[in-house]
Amino acid sequence: MSQDGFQPTLIRTTHTNNTSSSIQQPQAPCPGKTPIQVLHEYGTKMGNLPVYVMEKAEGEAHQPSFIFNVTIGDMSCTGQGASKKAAKHKAAESALNLLEIDPGTPLHIKKESNGNPAKPNDQPNSVGKLQELALQWGWRLPEYTVFTEAGPPHKREFTVTCRMESLTETATGNSKKVAKKAGAEKMLAKLQNVSGCPEITWIPKPGVRLENLRNSSAEKMSLLRRNPLSIPNTDYIQMMLELSQEQGFEVTYFDIDELTVNGQYQCLAELSTSPVTVCHGTGISCGNAHNDAAHNALQYIKIMASIK
Repeated sequence: MSQDGFQPTLIRTTHTNNTSSSIQQPQAPCPGKTPIQVLHEYGTKMGNLPVYVMEKAEGEAHQPSFIFNVTIGDMSCTGQGASKKAAKHKAAESALNLLEIDPGTPLHIKKESNGNPAKPNDQPNSVGKLQELALQWGWRLPEYTVFTEAGPPHKREFTVTCRMESLTETATGNSKKVAKKAGAEKMLAKLQNVSGCPEITWIPKPGVRLENLRNSSAEKMSLLRRNPLSIPNTDYIQMMLELSQEQGFEVTYFDIDELTVNGQYQCLAELSTSPVTVCHGTGISCGNAHNDAAHNALQYIKIMASIK
């Protein structure tokens, strides 16, 4: 289901050409600024905005676990938490530790050896352009998710999903960085396409709140309220697709690498409602796990939509 707060968790930090693991003690929060905000301020001044990628989503529905990676310049850090927000916070916190930045003190930018401040990048790549676009228009920052990782060790292929508000694009590459860049390029092209011109003028739809679903009298929502969700061999994925199209929210399925204790496949179904809804599913195949996750998500929406 939807998750909000976070708690201290295990953090893995990764340097370029060097990997290490450690358990970090939670830092005292900076009054008025979160680790994400402090790291973003640092990245803005350095001309290298931090980019977050969801590496993995696992765990049971009542206790999910998310792992996020943040890249800023040549440095990469990872954080784990009970929600996406928590995992991002832990990754940002870890990056601040490595940069030796204390969130509770004024931000100082290190200078180059010649005594001059480090110059920002004048020509950001597609990932940077997309992030700058989000800041310019006041959108939520783009979110990248490693969807699949396949192939032999010497020839890996990564599939990354790029999400910008309600839009989603998927791209592949021989590294996470390449796939992420390709996803950002496809997203920029889609934004130009939906704008109808090279200048991006697209305006995202407002997030669909659960209260709106509760008050909806549309056809698919009415059918969901009236009919039972216990009929064998029902295609709940299709039902969820039709409902999401009617109500204006997105549904994304994330496969979990680990099997359950009884050997079944697992996945998470994420609904771009406000707040975000996440439901767990299991099955004897990936398809069955997706169908089960869609069923659980429909059951949750049905309950929430029936509360008076």
